[in-house]
Amino acid sequence: MNAAIRFQDQVVIVTGAGGGLGRAHALLFAQHGAKVVVNDLGASAHGEGASASAADQVVAEIRAAGGSAVANHDSVSEGGRIVEHALDAFGRVDVLVNNAGILRDRAFHKMEDDDWEPVYRVHVEGAYKVTRAAWPHMREQGYGRVIFTASTSGIYGNFGQANYAMAKLGLYGLTRTLAVEGRKHNILVNAIAPTGGTRMTEGLIPAQLFEQLKPELVSPLVVYLGSAACADSAGLFEVGGGWIGRTRWERSPGVGFDPRAGFSPEDVASHWQQICDFDGAVHPADNIEALQALMANLKQYAL
Repeated sequence: MNAAIRFQDQVVIVTGAGGGLGRAHALLFAQHGAKVVVNDLGASAHGEGASASAADQVVAEIRAAGGSAVANHDSVSEGGRIVEHALDAFGRVDVLVNNAGILRDRAFHKMEDDDWEPVYRVHVEGAYKVTRAAWPHMREQGYGRVIFTASTSGIYGNFGQANYAMAKLGLYGLTRTLAVEGRKHNILVNAIAPTGGTRMTEGLIPAQLFEQLKPELVSPLVVYLGSAACADSAGLFEVGGGWIGRTRWERSPGVGFDPRAGFSPEDVASHWQQICDFDGAVHPADNIEALQALMANLKQYAL
C-alpha cells in the first residue's frame, strides 16, 4: 500500500481558488496538511468586477476543518504580490497551482481585441507572473511543484474558443520548457486538461452531465502532482468525471526527400498519403528525439 500523501510544513498557492476547481484543489491540499494561500480576485467568469468574499469563504472552510490558510485577493497579473503574501504568511512556497481563468467565447470572425486580450492576460500572462515570482524561491530551496491548467479546447480545438484554446495550449508549451529547466533543481512541472462542472462550463455542458462532473473529481490528480510522491514532469493529463489519462504527441514516420536535389509541391502531393500515415508512429519526448528523423534523412543523402 502506498504511503499517505502529506504536505507537512509545505505551502501551496492555488490561484482562482474562490470556487469551482480551485476551491476543490485548495480544500483537498488543506486536508492533506498543506498551508494554503487561497487566491481569488472575485471577478465574474468573464473577468469583470472583484470581490473578497469568495476567497474568504474558502479560507473559513479550511480553518473550520482545522486547516491553515490565508486569503489573497490580488489579480494574477500581480503575481509577485501573491507570492510575497505567501512568504509573509508562511515563509516559503512549495507548490503552485495555476488555475485562475476566464472565458470570453465568440466565433473568430466576430472576435474583438476585448475578447482576446483579457483571456491572454489572465491565462497566459497571469500564470507567467505568478510562476516567475515563485520560481527563484523554488530554485533556492531545491524543491518545487508547478501545475498549469490547460484544456481539451487547446489540445483539440473548440468552436468559439480561439482565444481560450490559444492560451491553454500555450500553457502546455510553458509546462514543457519549465520542466526541462526545473528538473535539476527538483522542480517538477505538469499540466492538466480538466473537465469539471463549474461556473465557467455551466450552460456549455448538459445539465445531467454537469452534475456528475464534480470539481472534486479533478483535485486528487492535482494534489498528487503537487506532492513529493510524484516523480513525473512535463506531463499533460486529461481528467474529469473520475477518469484520468495521459496525453502525448504522436507523429507519422514521414517521408524523406533528397535535400541536394530538392523537391516540388507536386512531390509533396504525390506522397501526401504516406506523409499522413500514422502506421508505425513515433512519440518524440523532446527536441533531440524530434530531430532524429530529419538528421537521418540528411545522413541518408550525404555525399
